[in-house]
Amino acid sequence: MSLRDFLSPEERRKFLETEKKIDLSSLKSDLEKNSSVHCENLIGAVSVPLGIAGPLTVNKTKIYIPLATTEGALVASVSRGAKAISQSGGAKVKTFYHGQTRGPVFLTHEIEKGLLMKSWIESNNPAIKKAASDTSKHIVYLGAKVKTIGQYTFVRFSFDTKNAMGMNMVTIATEAIARLIETKTKIPCIAVAGNFDIDKKPSWLNVIEGRGYEVWAEAVISKKILNEVLHAHASDIYKTWVAKCMVGSFASGSLGFNAHFANITAGIFIATGQDPAHVSESSMGITTCEERKDDLFVSINIPSLQIGTVGGGTVLPSQKNSFEIMGITPKTSPSFFAECIGGAVLAGELSLLASLTTRTLGSAHEELGRKKK
Repeated sequence: MSLRDFLSPEERRKFLETEKKIDLSSLKSDLEKNSSVHCENLIGAVSVPLGIAGPLTVNKTKIYIPLATTEGALVASVSRGAKAISQSGGAKVKTFYHGQTRGPVFLTHEIEKGLLMKSWIESNNPAIKKAASDTSKHIVYLGAKVKTIGQYTFVRFSFDTKNAMGMNMVTIATEAIARLIETKTKIPCIAVAGNFDIDKKPSWLNVIEGRGYEVWAEAVISKKILNEVLHAHASDIYKTWVAKCMVGSFASGSLGFNAHFANITAGIFIATGQDPAHVSESSMGITTCEERKDDLFVSINIPSLQIGTVGGGTVLPSQKNSFEIMGITPKTSPSFFAECIGGAVLAGELSLLASLTTRTLGSAHEELGRKKK
């Protein structure tokens, strides 16, 4: 008997309860009757605690940040960073949209043929653009990057997917483009995703080229706020940043020169229905600090933020509520969403660096991250 043979989540739950001799009643969910749920062999839903950090001032706008997490102290930490930033005038955040990518690999057998394929792609931009647009009215072809290695040729196609994160959209468009290339050049496509995207994996290519949204956020925290809110001095936070984010990251070969981008991006992704696997890319990036007399300049850069305000899990009721808390609707540009995430990540970085500096990380988790006996 296959789980696919059952017609409802309730039937699958009962089968598993009998098979495994366990109680799965806690998984029952209103989502079971929601036609927008795209999950095979559905048996219900799991609950993740949702906390709200903030308020945080981002580009002179006050926002609240929904974080779905099981880690005690995280929401409190981001809230503390948000308080310090807001009381210092707020975060300045900028974004740039690089486009969504899909990177197929073709079997060109020899280097010369690979270079000829590169030339064909560069010379047939209108045909490639039409092949993509024929698959969806919401996608626009932006361009391609081609790399030949031995018998293989990799192509990184870029698209504008409007308000959607758009991975399904670009996959379908890239399949159409690959068929066009195969028809015109007789060069076979081995895989529509050849790791030249590069999708759901940390990569220096995404750091250098950018993917999805790139975000920059910065703030200057005054001496007064450093003392009153973070209980730390600029010079001490700076020393912690150098040792941890710079030298420590180098020593470990990390692709993330930051304190904990993943904590904040994962919390927001789960809360708003983004694809959690893209945290692997969206946690890459760098935090920088600088002493400015007794004040502290702090900034972050996320080069590959994979987000959307429509599609995927954004249609689910709880995720819609999280967006509403942030002041976001399906018509809101993802650039504003990216700004909110950038500000939240900045707040998280600032607070954790201060906590490490003052040696309060353990005590904070002792108080907030453990159940008191």
